[in-house]
Amino acid sequence: MDLPEPRRRRPDDPGPAPGQRRRGRRARGRGPLTVSSSDASGGPETPEEPAEGGVAGLGGGTASRRHPRATLTTTTARPEGGGRAAPGDASAPARQWPLLTVLGLAALGLLIVGTDLFPQSFRVGTLLVGAALLTGAVLRRTLPSVGMLAVRSRFTDMITYGVMGGLIVLLALMVQPAPWLRIPFLEDILHLTLT
Repeated sequence: MDLPEPRRRRPDDPGPAPGQRRRGRRARGRGPLTVSSSDASGGPETPEEPAEGGVAGLGGGTASRRHPRATLTTTTARPEGGGRAAPGDASAPARQWPLLTVLGLAALGLLIVGTDLFPQSFRVGTLLVGAALLTGAVLRRTLPSVGMLAVRSRFTDMITYGVMGGLIVLLALMVQPAPWLRIPFLEDILHLTLT
């Protein structure tokens, strides 16, 4: 997107008087521009009537009140604890070891589920995926910097990883047939929702 060149002031133009801002810029998509009475009389700012049925402040023809040097936000702040988990001269995998630990455990769990090597592989693999998320919650709580494992605030990350990991572990323990954990009221809720 090409931006227009800024207007250069002519040498004989004295510019706005002290205490006054220069008006006359046109905001995109705002319709025709009117000048407030403060520019003409030097008094307090009072907007003029909008041109042709426009509504003041709603793009109907009044001047924009946005600061002339307003900038757009181009970056976002790093989450709390989102710094490197190892010194800057360490290799990239070493700097991101908390994230790689969580991803490695989850990948191992998915590999066990996918290969189906033994009779309880689904349960064991799913337990590993849940344990990976719980490990992420513990790492987020205990380490001051966890690299890219930090997504939101520390509290939100801990709750998100902990709740999701706990639910996955709970469901892996209760999966049929022959569940390793029986919680009667949860079984009743499950039977009511599925029937």
